[in-house]
This record gives sequence, structure tokens and C-alpha cells, in this order.
Amino acid sequence: MKKYIKRYCIDAMSGMAQGLFASLLIGTIIKTLGQQLFRLGTNPFFKFLFDAGTFASNAHVVGAAMAVGIGFALKADALVLFTLAAVGAAANVTGGAGGPLAVLIIAIVSAEAGNAVSKKTKVDIIVTPAVTILAGTLLTLLTAKYIGIAANEVGRFLIWTTKLHPFWMGILVSSVVGIVLTLPISSAAICAAFGLTGLAGGAAVAGCCAQMVGFAVLSFRENKFGGIVSQGLGTSMLQMPNIIKNPKVWIPPIFASIITGPIATCIFKLEMNGTAVSSGMGTCGLVGQIGIVTGWFEPSAVAIEHGASVINPSAFDWLGLALICFVLPGLLSWIFGLFLRKIGWIKEGDLKL
Repeated sequence: MKKYIKRYCIDAMSGMAQGLFASLLIGTIIKTLGQQLFRLGTNPFFKFLFDAGTFASNAHVVGAAMAVGIGFALKADALVLFTLAAVGAAANVTGGAGGPLAVLIIAIVSAEAGNAVSKKTKVDIIVTPAVTILAGTLLTLLTAKYIGIAANEVGRFLIWTTKLHPFWMGILVSSVVGIVLTLPISSAAICAAFGLTGLAGGAAVAGCCAQMVGFAVLSFRENKFGGIVSQGLGTSMLQMPNIIKNPKVWIPPIFASIITGPIATCIFKLEMNGTAVSSGMGTCGLVGQIGIVTGWFEPSAVAIEHGASVINPSAFDWLGLALICFVLPGLLSWIFGLFLRKIGWIKEGDLKL
């Protein structure tokens, strides 16, 4: 059971997240950069950036990238891996707003079906891709639409509930997504699968930032500036070995997320209306912040479907972004950390990377 959980819930989701990063995420960033620069002047290079980002964030391309990422994580044979591009494109487009979850499920089944026959016949170059694509296409036609609808409804429910109960859902979403970020599970893939945007997306960003910035500041005396970069701009997952040794080191970032989540939803009403994958990224490469800013000026298709619209951010919005993503996570984790060090729950060297 542990083997399958790791293979399908950790490895496959991590591969899917990497596929999302390499297509939708970077494509959206490049497209937005080109679009904003193009407004300053009609330079051909700016239009090139816009076009490049548009191509990379196309639904077919994103689906293909996710499926190939999943196949690579599952160590699929070459012919299976290449054929998954077509399967992923079909599943993502058919799944609509919930396409990422459809791609995850269908690509896993297709990859395993292809691997089952790979290199078993003398006509492998025909049999393997045929089995992979037929299995994927059949599943897409039978299930992708419904998987997409189910995923979209779950996301819609979370977004609606967060609007209805911003305080309690701010705590829940922020703490849970933040914890998932630090665990060896892809929070980005989960947020993408359920199309988590709006206030719920803002709470998710707050939770991820609480973990990443929180651990970076909390462990500064052990890891110095290298730890700030590796955890604050990289991933708080680096602390998992230390968490296993002493789970109490996890308390400050989790408490920070419990506080910053409702501040984001109730006071600053911070919404993440960029690509849903950004909700689960925190400060990793500043993707969460780029997603928030992008969502202000050009909400993603999923966010628009959930009711988002273009806004002109005020100074209060920028202040909220800075406090929720950087200032409060570091300050709160540092304060909680000082207390836990004083009572002996966290000892010198417990957070050393």
C-alpha cells in the first residue's frame, strides 16, 4: 500500500506539477510580461513574449506536459512516455476547468497500460503506443468530462464556502494547504486539480508562504542566508527530515498560517485569481505572488468561471500582499520559535538543513 501511495499520490502528482510549471505556469508569466510591456510600446519583442506565453499555456500543450510529467515520474518506457502527450492533451481539454485531475487519473492508467505491454512483442513500436493511446482515449471519452465536472464542483464549493465563512475557511485552507506544501505531496497539483482561486486561493497562498518564509526565518540561526534562499524561494519540504526527528519544529509555521489565513480572507480580502497552480506555490520563485498580481490585471479562465474580474489594485491590496506573503509569516514564526526555544521544545541544531 505504501508503495502505491508513493507512486500515485506523491510521484505522479509531483510529475504533474512539474508539467504544469513547464507549460501553464511559465507560459502565463511570459505572456503577462509581454502583455504589460506591449502596453508601453509596440516593440516586436514584447509581442514575441506574448505569443510565446500564449503557445505554452494552450490547454492542449498543458495537458500534454502534465501527462508526460506523470509518465516520467512513473518511469514509463519511451514509447509510452511520448504517446502520453496525446492522451494528456485530450484529457485536459475534455475535462475543462477540472482538466488537471482528469489528466492525473487518465495518464496514470494509460501509462500503466502501456508499460504492461511495452517490449513484450516484436512489433513494440506499434503495440505500445496503440495500447497507450487507445486506453487513454477510451478513458477520456468515458470519464474526463465527469472527472472535470466533479473537480470543478469541489473547487467551486471551497471557493463558495470561503466567501460564506471567510474566517473559519481562511484558517482551514491556509493551514491544510500549507501543511501539504511541506509534506512530500504537491500542493500545487492539488490546487490546480480543484481550480482553487479567489479568496480560497488567497488563503492557500497565505498558508504556503507561512511554511516557506516561516521556516526560512525560524531556522536562520542554523542555516543563515543559504536557508533563506533554499526554503524561502525553494521549498519548506527541505525541513521534513527535521520534522520527523522533532515534530514540534512544525508548530511555528502552522500557527503562523492559522493567523495569516483569516487575515488574508477577512481583512485584506486577498484573492489569487491567476492560474490555480499558483495557489499552492507560496514564495517558490515568487510564483504565488506573481499569480496574485496577474489575477488582478488578467484573471485566469478558471478564476473567471468562478466569478473573478479585473481590478485596479489599491495601495491596501499591495500592503496586504506584502504582509501576508512576507512580513507576517516571518515575524509570527520567529516569535513562536523564540517561545518554543525558551521552553526547550526546539533546541539548537533542530532545524539544521
